[in-house]
Amino acid sequence: MSTTTLETPAAAGDSAVHPKPGKVRRRGESSLAATLASHGVLVAASLVALFPIAWLVFLSLGPDKDDYLHPGRIWDKMTFDNYAFVLQNTSFFDWLKSTLVVSLGTTLIGVVIAATTGYAVSRMRFPGYRKFMWVLLVTQMFPVAVLMVPMYQILSELQLIDTYLGLILVYCSTAVPYCAWLLKGYFDTIPFEIDEAGRVDGLSPFGTFLRLILPLAKPGLAVAGFYSFITAFGEVAFASTFLLDDTKYTFAVGLQSFVSEHDAQRNLMAATAVLVAIPVSAFFYLVQKNLVTGLTAGGTKG
Repeated sequence: MSTTTLETPAAAGDSAVHPKPGKVRRRGESSLAATLASHGVLVAASLVALFPIAWLVFLSLGPDKDDYLHPGRIWDKMTFDNYAFVLQNTSFFDWLKSTLVVSLGTTLIGVVIAATTGYAVSRMRFPGYRKFMWVLLVTQMFPVAVLMVPMYQILSELQLIDTYLGLILVYCSTAVPYCAWLLKGYFDTIPFEIDEAGRVDGLSPFGTFLRLILPLAKPGLAVAGFYSFITAFGEVAFASTFLLDDTKYTFAVGLQSFVSEHDAQRNLMAATAVLVAIPVSAFFYLVQKNLVTGLTAGGTKG
């Protein structure tokens, strides 16, 4: 007697081999194609940003002033003679001293004024505080050509023509309004409870600002300082007008000495430009950690 075993559909389904489920991407995880595309875009953008710098360094190694017309010939005659000439036969170190004095002076004075202004407008409600900030914004609307003559007259009456202080004050008139707006927005992101805690502890308003608020505002101060430094470092029009002594020239004005009416020593200009970039790069390295935080946080409120 034989027996027959019937397999039910459920049993047949259990005995079947189930296919492995496909890999499920987590939320926010990009696919391989998207990752490669994003990295490709970043690499391309980096090459575009670095190419002018690499090209400037390359031209600075050419010994002749007309090598920029035939850059392919530089490969066979690269030299550092341009750098040696700039350092030994020009007023490079006088330009460096003047540039650092003016840039750091503008940074120090500009950030102090902008920080106190931004904090006052952020925390204190005095008559006309809103109009005051708009007045600061309006000052940025006037072009350099319009401001040149009245500023020259003011500095002449104060006997500040051909002085570092006069040029620093001129640059502060440009840097302070923008930095005040930036820092006002950053101070708005700091809770008011911190000011109240300072008053409970017996601190004056200035003590609260100095001991409690400023340490929290380091990213915003870094951005304001970097903007003030760059404003003074690379400006040409005011520096060439208000500085008369060639020993007081800044880098931006000193570069003009390589250009005459009928000639331009572009190889020396390129070498000087590379040397000029070193102080700016060093300053940027010091404040880079706080730049992104300061820029993003300062724009959340206004």
